[in-house]
Amino acid sequence: MNEDRLRRNLANWTLRIILIFFTVIFVYPFIWNLICSIKTNTEYLTDPYALPSSIHIENYVNAFKKANMGAYFLNSVYVVILSVGLLMVFVIPAAYVLARYRFKGSKVITTLYMACIFLQPTYIMIPLFLEVQKINGLNNLTVLSLVYAVMQFPFAIFTLLGFIEALPTGYEEAARIDGGTNFGILIRVVVPLCKPGIATITMLTAMGFWSEYPLALVLVTDELKRTIPIGLANLFEVQKYATDWGAMFAGLIIVLIPTLIIYLIGQKQLLQGITLGGIKG
Repeated sequence: MNEDRLRRNLANWTLRIILIFFTVIFVYPFIWNLICSIKTNTEYLTDPYALPSSIHIENYVNAFKKANMGAYFLNSVYVVILSVGLLMVFVIPAAYVLARYRFKGSKVITTLYMACIFLQPTYIMIPLFLEVQKINGLNNLTVLSLVYAVMQFPFAIFTLLGFIEALPTGYEEAARIDGGTNFGILIRVVVPLCKPGIATITMLTAMGFWSEYPLALVLVTDELKRTIPIGLANLFEVQKYATDWGAMFAGLIIVLIPTLIIYLIGQKQLLQGITLGGIKG
């Protein structure tokens, strides 16, 4: 009995040590980046691993001024919010129909969506660019948001299908007996029951939209309409010869902070959604 308990304790502590080790590996670069973002160039070049003598907030001011990071930040916020909104508007009804109704071609449509999960935007960049150009959609953040949303349709539908198919139909049947319409049942019954899945999709796609680079680079060439990843690349370009290391690291922190905030706010829903989706799938 004591030997079994000792083995379990040993296994638990071994697992904890391994988790702490990997946590340090992943967290350390962020902490180092944060420290370097409040250093002067002299302090960084003298000893990049030492603590700063004082906090230099002007590095963040330089990052906003020299590379127009403020405008890029607002552009990315607009694109992310609109992209996620469009994604939810189209994906939730589509997933519900594919999960609950059987009609001619429904299985083919579902299979096509599943296959498109492996289709990356870079593979279709040229035809996508030509199509957007044909509708005069270049340098248009709204069109960019629509493209982002469409490219995430397969993943979002695949995720929601698992949740909706696992829901008992009794709730929907009761609502239909009470006179509920299909749209009303979707909004009042299905959506509340699928909140973990919707939260998972919202968080993962939002973080993906925030850091997306290739599509934004190709479809938006106007300096004032670029998103934050392009702005960060522009900051590197601006600082290539000025070697303002503090501003560079400050720009990286500016990009990272929103994704960290999103995760910290919704980590419980995210983990719950991934767990439930894995079980139901």
